[in-house]
Amino acid sequence: MSSVENSEKVVQSKKDFQTDQMIRWCPGCGDYVILSTLQKAFSQLGKPKQDIVCVSGIGCSSRLPYYMDTYGIHSIHGRAAATATGVKLSRPDLSVWVMTGDGDCMAIGGNHFIHAVRRNMDMNIIIFNNKIYGMTKGQTSPTTPMGQKTKTSPDGSYENPFTIGELTIGAQGTFFARVPDNNPKLMEDVIVRAGKHKGTSVIEVLQNCVIFTDGIHEEITGKEQKDDNQLLLEHGKPMIWGKDQKYGLKAKNMHLEKVALGEESNGQEHPDLLKHDAYDDQPELQIALARMQLPDYPVAMGVLREVEAPTFDDLLHDGLKQSRENSKYEKISDLFTSGNTWKI
Repeated sequence: MSSVENSEKVVQSKKDFQTDQMIRWCPGCGDYVILSTLQKAFSQLGKPKQDIVCVSGIGCSSRLPYYMDTYGIHSIHGRAAATATGVKLSRPDLSVWVMTGDGDCMAIGGNHFIHAVRRNMDMNIIIFNNKIYGMTKGQTSPTTPMGQKTKTSPDGSYENPFTIGELTIGAQGTFFARVPDNNPKLMEDVIVRAGKHKGTSVIEVLQNCVIFTDGIHEEITGKEQKDDNQLLLEHGKPMIWGKDQKYGLKAKNMHLEKVALGEESNGQEHPDLLKHDAYDDQPELQIALARMQLPDYPVAMGVLREVEAPTFDDLLHDGLKQSRENSKYEKISDLFTSGNTWKI
């Protein structure tokens, strides 16, 4: 059981989650921002650090458990979600976090990922998406854009990339958010919100690899481009964006349509502008938001989907409890010695 009975009263700071380990990432890597923000966000969850487990697979992102002063498991390539599932089932009182990359999670770990999501395990998955295999020196990953030249696609990738949000929501995910690595305030808010969600939360971080895909997200996250190329979602608010809030979204023939707004309208002259509903059980609009990409649409940031559903771990433990209560056997040995038995 938890080492602290009432974890709501635990007060911690970012420093409490820092370790004395030398951080081994390239200078300028987006992983530093994720680590720092995660440490800060954890201090707000009110969960004692000995009740938190960080699980990773293999890759640059998977070094993170060494740099978090919590319990940690550095597992094997692609198996972080499966390992985390085992941790959560054996210790349902723990707060379980998966740190993984687009290669580790979407390729060799793809099957584990989608099944963890569809089961709605009560755990959190943070995907560092730099659209490349970084630690193994620049091979194409399942999120690499078509046409992108890499070590394994010198003429440009021929593959259609995954859209992580579309994959998550399509696998019946109950929580999906997307954040850039240069907006730590938004990232912090999303991590805290994910930590409070009951079920599988998936956070895609658009993370920059300064060695193999430097600037891969620049059109979305760059200082001069971000206002016109990012849609910051707020539940219940009209979906408008642009430096002067000059664009909005409305539905037309089952599709999203980008519309230009009048000067200083802030969406008021368009009563048919769509409002964001992260809590809508029906996922069609949320999937459409997850699919939006440049140049036709902005990239949606923030929490796209957050709905309630039973979790696999609760259902399993409730089933075990009921089975025990209804069983005529108190011990497993009683079962083995019941019925037709004989000694040899």
